[in-house]
Amino acid sequence: MIQDLFSPSVQHALDIVGIFVFAISGALLAVRKNFDVFGIAVLAEVTALGGGLIRDVVIGAVPPAAFVDLGYFITPLFAALLVFFLHPEVERTQLAVNVFDAAGLGLFCVTGTTKAYDYGLGLTASAALGLATAVGGGVLRDIIANEVPSLVRWDRDLYAVPAIVGSAMVALFINYDMLDAFTSGLAVITAFVLRLLALRYHWRAPRAWHRRSTAVEVEAAEDLS
Repeated sequence: MIQDLFSPSVQHALDIVGIFVFAISGALLAVRKNFDVFGIAVLAEVTALGGGLIRDVVIGAVPPAAFVDLGYFITPLFAALLVFFLHPEVERTQLAVNVFDAAGLGLFCVTGTTKAYDYGLGLTASAALGLATAVGGGVLRDIIANEVPSLVRWDRDLYAVPAIVGSAMVALFINYDMLDAFTSGLAVITAFVLRLLALRYHWRAPRAWHRRSTAVEVEAAEDLS
């Protein structure tokens, strides 16, 4: 199905762009954590390819795409090298990185959902794997860096919700036989815009009703110190 939406060359180019910007975010976190060059490369690879690997292993698409196409594997290494030498300049372009990261989020939640459905999963499971494709690399990145994953932190702008919306839109379009290049693009743009709005206005998910624990405030204060 995904081949019917985009030409192979366009799909490959979009994947490479998404992988590159995800790798940049992983490499930057490695620099902030004072990792060595190997750690920077590992975090770049895991962030860029982790979500796709999770999806491909679950649906049985083996060997995973990351190990079939050398470009998928080399691109994060290039991003790691760029950050290793130019991380102050890359940090100053954080706005651009955030924009591309949001675009990658939108793209991967759509392509992940579509590929999972192509491999015979139901609509709900396909949408869940679309979400995993979009955010899985970031979760693995944070775990390796010994941080609470941003995905579940109250003091982080919405990240999973835009991906959930994009994946759910694709599942609905498939259900009503409406998925085409236009509607898939609409799902990508919706997730992309929601993520940018969350960054701009600091939208965050609500915490437990009448929550009494102060643990998270303490943890957040420690992070800022």
